[in-house]
Amino acid sequence: MAVNNWVMILALALTFAGAVDFGFSYDRPPRRMSLSKPLLKDLYEHDSTSPQQVHISLSGNNKMRISWITSDQTPAIVKYGSSPGDYKFSANGSTNMYQYLEYNSGEIHDVVIGPLNPDTVYYYICGTNYSPEFTFKTPPPRFPIKFAVSGDLGQTEWTNTTLQHIEKSNYDVLLLPGDLSYADMYQPWWDTFGQMVQPMASKRPWMVTQGNHEIETIPVIHKEPFTSYNARWVMPYEESGSSSNLYYSFEVAGVHVLMLGSYTEFGHDSAQYIWLQADLKKVDRIKTPWLIALIHAPWYNSNEAHQGEYESFGMKSSMEDLLYGARVDVVFAGHVHAYERFTQVYKDRADKCGPVHITIGDGGNREGLATKYISPQPKISVFREASFGHGEFEVVNATHAQWTWHRNQDDEAVASDVVWLTSLASVSSCYKV
Repeated sequence: MAVNNWVMILALALTFAGAVDFGFSYDRPPRRMSLSKPLLKDLYEHDSTSPQQVHISLSGNNKMRISWITSDQTPAIVKYGSSPGDYKFSANGSTNMYQYLEYNSGEIHDVVIGPLNPDTVYYYICGTNYSPEFTFKTPPPRFPIKFAVSGDLGQTEWTNTTLQHIEKSNYDVLLLPGDLSYADMYQPWWDTFGQMVQPMASKRPWMVTQGNHEIETIPVIHKEPFTSYNARWVMPYEESGSSSNLYYSFEVAGVHVLMLGSYTEFGHDSAQYIWLQADLKKVDRIKTPWLIALIHAPWYNSNEAHQGEYESFGMKSSMEDLLYGARVDVVFAGHVHAYERFTQVYKDRADKCGPVHITIGDGGNREGLATKYISPQPKISVFREASFGHGEFEVVNATHAQWTWHRNQDDEAVASDVVWLTSLASVSSCYKV
């Protein structure tokens, strides 16, 4: 498709779909250069059968999903082992592709391998024997475990800095609360995003949920939402009893993680609500004393950006009682391009049995930062700052975890907000057996 045609379609689609906010009341600082164009040039130079955009994700008990894309048809097979070049095991998977307007994706391969040993480095190749060798490390079987948390990534120079800082953190699992590529319907930018994150996402599991930039619907022209997201980033929804890739849960090393969908139905009669009720009943706080949740649109937010959105107040109204009753410890959100941490809260008041709400939508996207906050600062808002950065949630044991937000200051990761959290499962006055 000609570039001019793409520009016209995108302009119309963004207008109708509401992906561009023409009335925002907050200022954004100067942006940094997008990396999508140079990444796209590199992408075109790849061999047609060479694995591209390799990323991994947890897939049930002691298993890992390997996902990659090739331009031409290749077998959906992964060979792997615990020594370099010695692949004692292999597994077959599935291949799919999708069409979006005049864009045709490559061959998208998904293979689940395992059972795997915990805290172990594996070596693997994707597809043909000519594949380069990749490595990944499985999470530990028990505490301590470290999660890297970053939302609204995009693919700019700020994103690159954030990813460099995360890589140095020696994390076990990355949690991403929505807005991945910022392709915004221009599908080649999904490919460049996949290539940008491959060096990290092929080594550690990336667990993601969707944001508004993943919807990508165009009235009349393309009505199906989440086409690219669902094809490229398959998460373990079936393993958790969910009927949708837009919400699911998983367990790792004593932590039960809820990945919820802000942009799919969440009312009391919705499939997501019914699934969440059932999933929470399965949580064993002796086995998994920590319970955390991820959403995209924050339920608590004192930034001027994204106030009054139904995905925030509607989902909060529907689901806050469920999370409070289950004694969820922390809720991570994205969407607002700034950082903010609230105290333990429930129904807009401080509550020692409520979760800590943290907005971490400051990964580095092209739209810049949300720099204006509501004044005065609400009493329940403990720390807020409009800077790019990332978070680290290190669960030390069954009762204590340390949360650290690292500001990107002059390209250096600066620990700016550090707090120790106590699992509500260990608080006798809160936890209900």
